[in-house]
Amino acid sequence: MLHTRKWQAEVFLFEQDGQTRADVVLSTGENTLHGNGTARCHPGEGDVPEIGDELAVGRALIDLGRKLIGTAAEDLEGVGVHPTGLQS
Repeated sequence: MLHTRKWQAEVFLFEQDGQTRADVVLSTGENTLHGNGTARCHPGEGDVPEIGDELAVGRALIDLGRKLIGTAAEDLEGVGVHPTGLQS
């Protein structure tokens, strides 16, 4: 049987004093998870905001992925299955 779900993700970017901070919010309908990432412009390098955005969001997505895998591992343990092979 085919089962389709839709999860919503929002990306928020904040820039101040050469630093970009990203917050990715994933709503599964049952849970809401946040991933966070930052990027900083090093002194002497050109200020290209798009690169800071990409790095901060990429890092936030990595953080979110780790949290999502951790949540799955906890859920498996909750139903009596020892999670093996999951990296968080």
